Amino acid sequence: MKTTATLFSLLGLAFAHDSHHAHIAKRQSAAAAAGTQVVDGVTIPPLASITFGMPTATTPAATATATPGAAPPFSGGPKLPSPAWAFAQGQWPEMDKPIDSTSAQVQEWMKELDGYDIPDFSPTVDGSCVNDTAAEADAAKRGWWTCGGYTRDTDIVACPDKMTWGVSFDDGPAPYSTVLLEYLKQKSVSATFFVVGSRVIEYPGILINEYMAGHEISVHTWSHPHLTSLTNAQIVAELGWTRKAIQAVLGVTPTTMRPPYGDIDDRVRMIALAMGLVPIIWTRTDDGHSFDTFDWMVAGGTVPGSTSFAEFQSILGNASTLNTGFAVLQHDLYEITVDLAVGYTLNAALTHNPPFTLEAVGKCSKIPTTNLYVESNTNKTFPFPAPPKSMASGSNSSSSANSTSSGSSSNGKVSSQQGASGTGGAPRSLALSLPLGAAALLALAALL
Repeated sequence: MKTTATLFSLLGLAFAHDSHHAHIAKRQSAAAAAGTQVVDGVTIPPLASITFGMPTATTPAATATATPGAAPPFSGGPKLPSPAWAFAQGQWPEMDKPIDSTSAQVQEWMKELDGYDIPDFSPTVDGSCVNDTAAEADAAKRGWWTCGGYTRDTDIVACPDKMTWGVSFDDGPAPYSTVLLEYLKQKSVSATFFVVGSRVIEYPGILINEYMAGHEISVHTWSHPHLTSLTNAQIVAELGWTRKAIQAVLGVTPTTMRPPYGDIDDRVRMIALAMGLVPIIWTRTDDGHSFDTFDWMVAGGTVPGSTSFAEFQSILGNASTLNTGFAVLQHDLYEITVDLAVGYTLNAALTHNPPFTLEAVGKCSKIPTTNLYVESNTNKTFPFPAPPKSMASGSNSSSSANSTSSGSSSNGKVSSQQGASGTGGAPRSLALSLPLGAAALLALAALL
C-alpha cells in the first residue's frame, strides 16, 4: 500500500495545486466520454477514464438562483444584499495575484492585530520543508503543520464523533461546483466550502447558491499562497480581502478559515485568530496518513483518477480505527475533481460499511450555524473579543451574548485554551498545546 508520503514524493511537491488559480482545468475535447455512467442524474466518466486531458462536459451556468434580499438559510442571519453585489473595476485587488500590503485598506486591517502577541517567526522560504531546512528543524517550536503535522487546540482538525466525515471542498467557487451542489442536494449532505477571494468575485452567483443551499462558507485566502511564506501584512491582506469579498456578496462574514496546503504555524494562527478566523485543517493521523483525496493531483496530470481513488480507499480503511471522526480534503475548482467526488469518493463514504455520517465541518463540530458568521454570532469572546474593530459596524453588536453552543456562559474555557480573552491591554498569546483531541474540539465548539 502506498503511503501519503510516497505519493507526495512521486509528485514532486504537487505542482498542480500550486497552479490551481491559473485556469480551470480543461479537457482536450468536448466529445462525450465512452462508457459514461449516470449517478442520480449526473453523468460522469468511468473511473478508468478520469485523467488529465479527457473530454469535457458542458460548462454549467454560474448564475444565482436566489433573489436579492432573500431570507438567509438559517435563523438569525441577515438577508442577502439588495441590490445584489456587482463587480466594479478598481475596487478589488488583481485576481490570483499577490496583494499590495501597503494599501490603506490593509493597514486598517493591521490594527486588528494590536494587543495580540504575534510570534516573531521569519517567513518560511516557500512553505515547504525541503527548501527551508532551518524552519523545518524548528517546526515543533513553530507549531508548523506542513512539517510534522503540528496542531494547536485552536485548530479544528477532525469531527469529534467517531465515524463522522467532515465534508469540505477547497478553491472554488467554480462552474462545476454547480454539479456538486446538485449531487449534495440529492444526497442531503452538507459541506463546508473554503472559498478563494478571487473566485468569489468571479463567480458570485455560485457562492450565493452554495450559501443559500445551507452549506457553510469559509475563508481560503485571495490568491492561494503558502501563508507561512508571507509577511504579517501580506497574511492580513490575503485573509482580509477574501473576508471582504464574501461579506459583499453574501452579507455575512465567516469566522473560520483554512490555510492553503494546510500551511500554518503559530504566527499564521495568531493573525487569523486576531482577525476573528478559526483555523480548520483536515485530518492527518500520527502515522502520516492524510485524509486528502489527492483529487488535485489528477487535475494536474500527475496521477490518474484510479490511483488517486485507490490511495483514498486505503486511507479510508483506517477511519474506523480512529477514536474520533475526521475531516476530508476535496476540491471543487476542477471538473475532474468534481467527477471524482460525485462519482466515487462521496459514494464510497455513503455506501461504506460501517456507515459514515457526512456533515459540514462546522456542523459535525457542533458549532451553531449562527456562530459561523460575524453578523449572527452570539458569542462575543471567541476567537477573541469579536467582531474585530474594523467590522463592528452593522455586525453582531445587537446580538444576544448570553449563550454558546453548549448553552453555558461564554466565559471560562477560553482562557485555558487560548490565553486571556478579556478586553484589557495585556497582550494575548496563543496557548501552545498537544494536537487537538475530541474533548478539546468539543470545548472549542462551545466557544464558537
